[in-house]
Amino acid sequence: MFVDELELSVCGGRGGNGVVSFRREKYVAKGGPDGGDGGNGGGVYLWADPSKHSFLDLRYKRLFKAANGENGRSKNQHGARSADLIIPVPLGTIVRDNEQKVLADLTFPGQKTLVAGGGRGGKGNARFASSRRRVPRLAERGLPGVERAIFLELKLMAQVGLVGFPNAGKSTLLGRISEAKPKTAAYPFTTLTPNLGVVKVGDEGSFIVADLPGLIEGSHQGAGLGHRFLRHVERNLLLLFLIDLSTNAHPEPAVAYGLLKKELEIFSSRLVDYPRVVVGNKLDLGDTEERLEALQNSIKETDGVEIPVFGISAATGQGIAELIRYLLIRVNKLNEGKSPVDAEEIIRPLAIDLTPLKIEKSGDLFVISGAAIERMAAKTDFDNEEGLLRFQKYCRRSGLDKELSKMGIKEGDTVQIGKEELIYYE
Repeated sequence: MFVDELELSVCGGRGGNGVVSFRREKYVAKGGPDGGDGGNGGGVYLWADPSKHSFLDLRYKRLFKAANGENGRSKNQHGARSADLIIPVPLGTIVRDNEQKVLADLTFPGQKTLVAGGGRGGKGNARFASSRRRVPRLAERGLPGVERAIFLELKLMAQVGLVGFPNAGKSTLLGRISEAKPKTAAYPFTTLTPNLGVVKVGDEGSFIVADLPGLIEGSHQGAGLGHRFLRHVERNLLLLFLIDLSTNAHPEPAVAYGLLKKELEIFSSRLVDYPRVVVGNKLDLGDTEERLEALQNSIKETDGVEIPVFGISAATGQGIAELIRYLLIRVNKLNEGKSPVDAEEIIRPLAIDLTPLKIEKSGDLFVISGAAIERMAAKTDFDNEEGLLRFQKYCRRSGLDKELSKMGIKEGDTVQIGKEELIYYE
């Protein structure tokens, strides 16, 4: 099964909690606070893995959560930072957020992008010691990790894309020139999913070929199967138009070439001037030499530019050696000047949450939102008296108390800040 679109939920690990601790050691007077900090939670990364060719292994697990950081300990021992969660994805993976903005485009092996950051660990009470506060009984909780939905779209990375009508012989050609074993049969739409194959040209080099499901007229509007995979041709360096030269081929070779070109151009204007080569297949059948010559003449008249045309038989191997040698030379030329160094590891880094303070009233419930206040509430241990006092001082300094008073809050009303629900007291 081939899966090229997927929605995932990803969540960074929560930071570990800081600890309240005091040094107690024989013969050591006034040991003082020694509570360590919590470790940071792990992040969730996508990593471009050349061995992956679809999202099939991710299909049945939709939630990926990194591990939480460890809590701090006494003797100023900080909790360990959690390991990051690495999710392997195929080359050519495009990552989008819920607004369909592109977060990253993983096109080179080893590229990695952060999709959900881990939460920062909380401070232990040793951090709050000062000349005026000798015995702090205050520690912070770790912050939660980023939680979000992401959408993955795959555009296969191959140097040569095989494009043609059903039963033109694309799968047979792929099986002939590579070790791939695509299904071949004498009925339309034998190929239901893209197939990849590595073509080795002796000791001269190799390139990757993608066999896409057959196109038909109207594919760009959703007809047939090819429309689902048209986006994969955008990643290829070179398109190979495979045309059936047999006498019972429908449509005729020249018409087939025009229709294929039209479908690609309508789907994406970028494909208008895409490098391409035309290959007439089934030369082993009768009356095909004349049809190949007619195809060449038609291409010269309609395109106005020199398009290489080859005649082959994928079934017998006739003309194959000459074709793959040409493809290797052409691919190498198109690859010149392209380097992984030119690629950005992260196209769009995670946005910093700067949402302002906002208060909404619903009956006796006051819902407070805003990046700073939610962050403060998340790291406050409300069961700790000093922690609660610190939070109350923050609310006064930020002007939250005054705003709530203006809105008519009364003692005993419920206040919700992020995931925390509190009872308001004067």
